[in-house]
Amino acid sequence: MRAVVLVISVAVFLAHPVWADNSLKEGGKEIGQGFKTMGKETGKAFKQGGEEVGHGAKELGKETGHEAKKAGKGVGEWFRETGHKTGESFREMGRGLRKFFKGE
Repeated sequence: MRAVVLVISVAVFLAHPVWADNSLKEGGKEIGQGFKTMGKETGKAFKQGGEEVGHGAKELGKETGHEAKKAGKGVGEWFRETGHKTGESFREMGRGLRKFFKGE
């Protein structure tokens, strides 16, 4: 007896959505369309926001690159001057050693 009641109950629950009113079905479709539209709008907003962030990051990267290039030139000039001074110091030391050993 329990098995028969259980089978009938399952059959009724499975068939119940088919008996739904058209207005209920239409309301469900409208809700589904609303979610779909909302999803599209959210996607567009995220895409636009992402593009703006990407553009800002690109501009920041360009500015940082220009500043690094300027700083790099200054550092390069300092190393070049230091290298020249160091080279001149070693040349003078070599000349002094030569004078000492040659007895000039």
